[in-house]
Amino acid sequence: MQLMILGLILWTAAHLFKRVAPGLRARMGDIPGKLLVTVLSLAAVFLMVIGFRRAEFEPIYTPWPGMGHLNNLLMLGSVFLFGVSHSKGIVKSKLRHPMLTGVIVWAVAHLLVNGDLASVVLFGGLGLWAVASMVLINAQDSWTPPVPGRIRSDAIGLGISVVIFAVIAAIHIWLGHNPFLGTYG
Repeated sequence: MQLMILGLILWTAAHLFKRVAPGLRARMGDIPGKLLVTVLSLAAVFLMVIGFRRAEFEPIYTPWPGMGHLNNLLMLGSVFLFGVSHSKGIVKSKLRHPMLTGVIVWAVAHLLVNGDLASVVLFGGLGLWAVASMVLINAQDSWTPPVPGRIRSDAIGLGISVVIFAVIAAIHIWLGHNPFLGTYG
């Protein structure tokens, strides 16, 4: 669990660096700054995955029956939100932080079906990071919504999201965590 927590701290520090130390980040330059965030992010993901897989199961709460269905629906929405920031559809013009919103939806979805300590720390921690990021960005920068695109772009994005969700589900199954079997009773 300590590796996972170290990974969470590293992830948060790397991603909030620009917001909490903008002068230092600016002095680093654009490419070196992005490279540092990339390297720290990859190290953070590695530590979180290894730490989560090694963590002992310590139950905190029992997920409600039937939450697996809601989890999968929320996960499809989360994947869609991740892609919205790269689309030219209508949804992008309505949400200031589609990717961070996707992280929050992802975190909530996982907390609905995982009641152990490691899950609460990992998913709750990343969800809190996303909320903190939104608050900091909103406090520092104004937002002008982009011109709304076409619904066709959102429909294509949803189709792509279904395919990506299927790949994510297949990877979960391969790792031994079938998302279609948990808390369906």
